[in-house]
This record gives sequence, structure tokens and C-alpha cells, in this order.
Amino acid sequence: MIFLTILIACILGVIIGINAPIISYTYSSYLAIAIIAALDSVFGGITSVIKKNFDLKIFVTGFFGNAILAILLTILGEKLNVDIYLAAIVVFVGRMFVNLAIIRRYYVDKWLTALEKRKLKVKNKI
Repeated sequence: MIFLTILIACILGVIIGINAPIISYTYSSYLAIAIIAALDSVFGGITSVIKKNFDLKIFVTGFFGNAILAILLTILGEKLNVDIYLAAIVVFVGRMFVNLAIIRRYYVDKWLTALEKRKLKVKNKI
């Protein structure tokens, strides 16, 4: 189910991306940091589903809260002429890698368990 949702979202993103107007250079840093913050929330949501402690309120508030905070950091950094948004990128991308590692381990363990069950089933038939 989750893979179907991801696949549909990717196809929708490609269709929108092809037909969307080009973002000007002025706003590209805002959009980039908002996308990274949103992806961090999505990977965190998938991880919490795997750990069976997903809460929609936490996900939605984290999704928008992270994106807004990242954009505000970018605005503040531009006003101070300091690249503060790089700190947000480091944190969000670091958390994305941690969440991706948790997701990967879960599915690798699940796949190996299914493989071992098949081997035992075949062995018991012989």
C-alpha cells in the first residue's frame, strides 16, 4: 500500500514538474529547503509506520513546521548574509539517512525472514 502511494506520488510529481513553470533563481533556495524538510518528514512518517507509532497530527505538524522553520532560516540567513539554511540541510539530510537506514533494515530483515521460511518449507517437503 505504501509503495503504491509512493509510486503514485512520484508519477504525479513528474507530471506536475513537466507542466509547472520554471522557478526563478530568487525563490529556488526557499523551494529546495522546503522540499528537503518535507522529504525528511515523509521518511520520518514511514519510519514511524514501521515502528507502529505513527500519529497523523505529529506528522502533519512536523511536515509543515519543519518546512516553515527551514524557510524562515533561509530568510534570516539572507538578511544576515550568512548561509544559515545549510545547518537545516545538514540536520534534515542526516535524519533522512538515519530514517532510510531504518526502513532499509526493516525490509531486508523482512525479506530474509521470508526467504528462510521458504527454505524451511522446501526442506520439510523433502
